[in-house]
Amino acid sequence: MTQHAIDKIWFDRLQENMVEWRRHLHKNPEISFQESKTAAFVADKLESWGIEIRRQVGGHGVVGTIRGAKPGPVVLLRADMDALPIQDEKECEYRSSVDGAMHACGHDGHTSALLGTAYYFSLNRDELQGEIRLLFQPAEELLPGGAVSVIKDGILEGKDVIYGIHLWTPFPVGTAASCAGPLMAAADDFYIEITGKGGHGGMPQSTNDSVVAGSALVMQLQSVVSRSVDPLRPAVLTVGTIQGGSAQNVIAETCRLSGTIRTFDEETRTVMKERLHEVTELTAATYGTTAQVRYIMGYPPVVNDTHEASRFFNEAKSVFGEENVQKASKLMPAEDFAYYLERVPGCFMFVGAGNPVKGAVYPHHHPKFDFDEDAMINAVRLFIAMSTGYAAERNAGAIKG
Repeated sequence: MTQHAIDKIWFDRLQENMVEWRRHLHKNPEISFQESKTAAFVADKLESWGIEIRRQVGGHGVVGTIRGAKPGPVVLLRADMDALPIQDEKECEYRSSVDGAMHACGHDGHTSALLGTAYYFSLNRDELQGEIRLLFQPAEELLPGGAVSVIKDGILEGKDVIYGIHLWTPFPVGTAASCAGPLMAAADDFYIEITGKGGHGGMPQSTNDSVVAGSALVMQLQSVVSRSVDPLRPAVLTVGTIQGGSAQNVIAETCRLSGTIRTFDEETRTVMKERLHEVTELTAATYGTTAQVRYIMGYPPVVNDTHEASRFFNEAKSVFGEENVQKASKLMPAEDFAYYLERVPGCFMFVGAGNPVKGAVYPHHHPKFDFDEDAMINAVRLFIAMSTGYAAERNAGAIKG
């Protein structure tokens, strides 16, 4: 039997284990900042493989350390662990057993793939150059983001490079994508309360209608992107909610709006914030009302290191085949992996996980979301290739410390 055949058999067995781990996690989801049982599951697996661990990193985070027999750099690999507050509507044996919580974004797959990567490196310490650090991060889905507290706990100290993978159902299984520079958007949220003068629905002349002001504001805010932002710089402003009034014949005194802003650079991000405040204040005044704005700065944009993005394209082609690797377009969803990339060079990568044959057709955050589990072994192979490729280049002196 050839070495290639032996490797295939080994990885097939690893895939079977990852499916088991993933389905356990999918049936037992824990939402952001509550991942205690998930963290214990991860820590127990790492310890059983003789991997040094650190618990309660940035909350419920777990970090495993694998030291190779050969000198080299410290490579940090990250997976997020949290679920979403969504009711699982799938019909399958691993459907969530927790009401109002499910893994609707693939974090159960991320956790399982990083566990598979950990197991691989735990068995190959003799060939490993440097160290592999495995970060199982809590609370990616909820501001301020688990990455913030993880960084405060010092997890980036002494690290040379960081890689993260997202299983992504819009791309078919067997493919991968990333790009140099901005990949995912910064995400900011806003909450607006307009206050007018309420009164009788039949006597509007005695009132200042907050609902009319709010409705006008929704339309006026649509001009911010089209008339205040450079058209060559992507930006989105979405008003997601508008609430006002309590009866059909009562003019409401207050109206509340909320929404999100997505951008890819700090200049555009600043312009959007300033114009939101200005347009809100002026529109409210036009209707004889006042407005209070609460603006929350969310995750910054995910910006990949140019050299590490180049490594992705080289290594991914060897894993997936050149025809299955593509340059990713910019995406408006946000990721707190951005905070790591502000401090350490690295690359965030998408591994295709969609497959209509297996029902993996629903978008992320959908109550029927699922992914092709074969994507997990692809993620393991990509993590291994990126880590070993970086260590070899660093030890050859092509990358300076």
